Amino acid sequence: MRDLFVAYERLDRVDGSARFGFGSTKSLSSVSGPIEVRPTLENPSQATLDIQIRPLAAVAGTDSKALATTLKSIFAPSLLLSHHPRTLVQVVGQALCGTESGSGLGSAGRGWNASLTASLINATTAAFVSAGSVPMKGVVCAVAAGRLQADSRTTTLVLDPEESELPRLAGSGCFAFLFTAALPGSPLAASDFPSCSLLWTNYTTAAPFDVSELSRARDLAEKGARQVWRKMKESVSWLEKSATRNTEIKIEPKTEVEETTKYMEVDDAKIEI
Repeated sequence: MRDLFVAYERLDRVDGSARFGFGSTKSLSSVSGPIEVRPTLENPSQATLDIQIRPLAAVAGTDSKALATTLKSIFAPSLLLSHHPRTLVQVVGQALCGTESGSGLGSAGRGWNASLTASLINATTAAFVSAGSVPMKGVVCAVAAGRLQADSRTTTLVLDPEESELPRLAGSGCFAFLFTAALPGSPLAASDFPSCSLLWTNYTTAAPFDVSELSRARDLAEKGARQVWRKMKESVSWLEKSATRNTEIKIEPKTEVEETTKYMEVDDAKIEI
């Protein structure tokens, strides 16, 4: 698995934003909300979740809109949208890389590869954590898994395939897991992980595969998702330290100009004409 990267961007005019990457495969996501919603999109029982996906270049096409619909189905079960009815929660995702296959470049019909999809899901999760304005049931972590065909009888499953391995893959897919647990009586140890469940996957291969292979791919992806969850947990401590530094109040000594201005103030009511 490639090196994981998490950074909180603090973009203007949004409640939370973050970047996430698997090596050179990186994505940026921002979260705004709850905010005012248009009357046509208003839902009286819960907040409206709107997700927009933008490629690295060109305009969003059919592939980007299809991925936005997929992300909406992934994050809707992980958010407590009923806490903010008649409002809007808006997510904007942006690919920060483009591959030779056209993924992330807005190339029509070429889709988004599994690794880029996973980085976009994780960036959105980190943006929700950064915002803190939308209650969450758990943390969604995603990772890609691929299938390398050595010969007609031997297949090898790889976790988070690199860009150079994409042309040689006989199949691949993204696995998204929801990590959630009730608050324990005592804090979790550093080696403990909350329980997780598979939310979504699009694992497909060019050749037929059986249930056992899908199960092995799921188990491999779950191990990678636990590493992503650990990275998310570490990034939260960085976010808290950064927020503490920004909230510190610095008292600067008054300058001579301010002192002079103070004594030069004159009350008009006390002036005799």
